[in-house]
Amino acid sequence: MTTVWDLVVVGGGPAGSAAALRAKQLDPDARVLLLDRDDFPRDKACGDGIAAHGRDELALLGLPDLIADYRPTQRLSVVSPGGVRVSATVARPNHVVPRLVFDARLVEAARARGVEVRRHRVRSLAAHDGQVLVDGEVRARAVVAADGAQSTVRRLLGVPPTPDRHTAIAVRGYADLPDADDAQLIAMQRAGWPAYAWAFPIGDGTANVGFGMLLPKLRATGLPGRRVLYGRLAELLPDLPARDLRAHHLPLSPGRPRPGVGRVMFAGDAASLINPLTGEGIYYALLSGRLAGEAAVTAPADPLAAYRRGLRRALGRHLRTTDVLARAAQSPGFIDAAIATAARRPEVFDLLVEVGLGAGTVPIPLAWSVVSRWLMGSLRGNP
Repeated sequence: MTTVWDLVVVGGGPAGSAAALRAKQLDPDARVLLLDRDDFPRDKACGDGIAAHGRDELALLGLPDLIADYRPTQRLSVVSPGGVRVSATVARPNHVVPRLVFDARLVEAARARGVEVRRHRVRSLAAHDGQVLVDGEVRARAVVAADGAQSTVRRLLGVPPTPDRHTAIAVRGYADLPDADDAQLIAMQRAGWPAYAWAFPIGDGTANVGFGMLLPKLRATGLPGRRVLYGRLAELLPDLPARDLRAHHLPLSPGRPRPGVGRVMFAGDAASLINPLTGEGIYYALLSGRLAGEAAVTAPADPLAAYRRGLRRALGRHLRTTDVLARAAQSPGFIDAAIATAARRPEVFDLLVEVGLGAGTVPIPLAWSVVSRWLMGSLRGNP
């Protein structure tokens, strides 16, 4: 007899592994198949940052110690487009774990929980008798598309890619860094704004470094993309010469599509779940993957509807907040005002971290405080 899988997951990154892990966690007897075009471990261009909310998701998945051997990072420095700087200790520490390590650990945890893992490149999907037929031979009651920014599954289902205006491009590398230097840095640049560089210490004498900007802004330079990205990175982080540079696209959350089609749910980058303010995506990936895996086994009659409800509860207000802030942040002066406010008020700094790295929202009084400061700067000629 042909096996009918309760869940087939396409993509073994954080979103896909979280979906598979959650399904088996809730129903150990569930038949779960994880497909990825690569073997693990494999590299993935990314900032490698795992914030506290991401660790919360790992704990919910039953993996609280998955990255416990990596040193926590408690200090964060942010430099605004206009040069305003804030440095503080975050309320809860972050971690930096190379995706070469992190993704492989997640896949191994899924395999240990009973998930079948196969190397396979998906080429077709079709609805058939209330199921999804993958490549004409694999039958699934539900599918999670967690195959990244250039999602094959999303394309096969006719869902258009994230519009260019909501897509960023970044280059990532690694640089040597003294072990004692454990502060994360985000250095913003007014030229081509929104644009910023980062340096995230891993704790082993190296740091993940990179630079990103919106795709239309990059094209507007009229220069080769590699020349711009590499040049801006070297300009903003002159003391951290990078190696192993790789570029990657970031489909930002304001351009997110519907969360799925039929019995297929989109998660992580495939759902355009990248924070438009910081480029953070691992928390969104773990969360959306968990919710998709949960929907597959708890609501088999209509998993997409359950998944949509779960996303709305978990991220609805937050995503509306980041949508609005992303529009306001088109003005570098707005970001200058926000960072200046955070430099004076520690609670504002903590809230900005929650919005940029987690699922935080902004209270109206605080929003008005930042807007007022921004408007005053605009009147003085600092838009």
